[in-house]
Amino acid sequence: MPAHKRHKAVLKTTKGQYGSKHLLYRRANEARLKSLWYAYRDRRNRKRDFRRLWITRINAAARLHGITYSRLISGLTKAGVEIDRKMLADMAVHDMDAFARLTDVAKEAVAA
Repeated sequence: MPAHKRHKAVLKTTKGQYGSKHLLYRRANEARLKSLWYAYRDRRNRKRDFRRLWITRINAAARLHGITYSRLISGLTKAGVEIDRKMLADMAVHDMDAFARLTDVAKEAVAA
């Protein structure tokens, strides 16, 4: 009884898998363990991927305003502006006027 219950639970979690991975317990259990490992790994990788995306967006918008990404970040740090890359990227996409003001602040801080 307990084994049957456990087998049913594993097969239920692998519903939608291709081939025998949703029919046979051993193959389903292997697929389930692998998918759980992928989920664990990719929860960490997602953070890297988003940071890379934000930096790419910030760099593209900064170059439109005549400054590079590294000088923008350096200038904002020197000016004492504490804003994270997620907010900067959002501003670069949705609020170009505010982003332009930030690039001006960064340019002044780098020049000084």
